[in-house]
Amino acid sequence: MASSKLLRQPRWFRFLPRSLSSVRLFSDLPCQHPVSVTQPQNVIDPKSNNKFNEASSTPSSLKEPELAKFSAIADTWWDSEGPFKPLHKMNPTRLAFIRSTLCRHFGKDPLSARPFEGLRIIDVGCGGGILSEPLARMGATVTGIDAVEKNIKIARLHADLDPTTSTIEYCCTTAEKLVDEKRKFDAVISLEVVEHVADPAEFCKSLAALTVHEGATVVSTVNRSMRSYATAIVAAEYLLQWLPKGTHQWSSFLTPEELTMILKRASIDVKEMAGFVYNPLTGRWSLSDDVSVNFIAFGSKET
Repeated sequence: MASSKLLRQPRWFRFLPRSLSSVRLFSDLPCQHPVSVTQPQNVIDPKSNNKFNEASSTPSSLKEPELAKFSAIADTWWDSEGPFKPLHKMNPTRLAFIRSTLCRHFGKDPLSARPFEGLRIIDVGCGGGILSEPLARMGATVTGIDAVEKNIKIARLHADLDPTTSTIEYCCTTAEKLVDEKRKFDAVISLEVVEHVADPAEFCKSLAALTVHEGATVVSTVNRSMRSYATAIVAAEYLLQWLPKGTHQWSSFLTPEELTMILKRASIDVKEMAGFVYNPLTGRWSLSDDVSVNFIAFGSKET
């Protein structure tokens, strides 16, 4: 059965060394569920992103309209029923993929309560910290960066509520600036970010530059397909109103082939890929070999 499914996959899929039939096992692994706590409202200067006008030797991939868009809703990051509800719902499934792939890559025990002990992980585009916190609880030394200062302030306030997550290093900066600073990490993770940057290829080069030799890179995004237009934009933003209107631009989405090639040119060899599928009856996301809408890729640094 698994082999017949593999033969029906697109041509790019057959270049990956592992079949996606194995990806279905990832959702069976234990994962940390982030605690959903409504964050107290804070008065923060909405013009606080001006620091990114400072000179840098590396071109920035930021889009100012995208920064303004997410700055406007930053106070709602830890409201599990707010604009970021889809990410809260998807987070356990994202973490299942990350736990499985990183544990296998680094030879860690996926059944351990703290399988990422000893690993330096950076969450690029961390938002309010809904991914950074469970990574820290799994033992990683976590750095979370975001170009929106309001996001970083919300993330810091929430992380300080728990001694386990208070160790997270949050910085209002960009991947490009950390490359200039020669920072390196065992694993670089950037989820639902690449579709919001001005130049995905340059952004992925920065992710690769932050990854140590033979380290891991994990990227998730939305496929540029007719199905994604119908579900991620028409349904999610206009019909169901899960997301604010204008959150996504369909033309900015990347196909799995495009992301694989962009990462390859940045010296990241994509090893595994899986799709996220939503079940409206249970309200839960699961991993699948269906990459027609949301998908996630794991790769390793070649050089």
